[in-house]
Amino acid sequence: MSPVLAAFGLDKLSVPERMLLVDELWESIAADEERVPLTDAQRADLQRRLDAIDADPSRGSTWAEVKARLLGSR
Repeated sequence: MSPVLAAFGLDKLSVPERMLLVDELWESIAADEERVPLTDAQRADLQRRLDAIDADPSRGSTWAEVKARLLGSR
């Protein structure tokens, strides 16, 4: 386990507790998304993807479809 995790006592948490912590940390980052910098290349790629789905929505997949494909591949 990394020294950082040990320094905060996180090494004593169970796997489910650490997973919950990761989720809560991610949610806290997402809530402050305007402070997460994107590179120009990332911004351009996101715009390209948005433009592509706007031009032809049938090209994309819903979350339910993606999840079913992923779970079906197990």
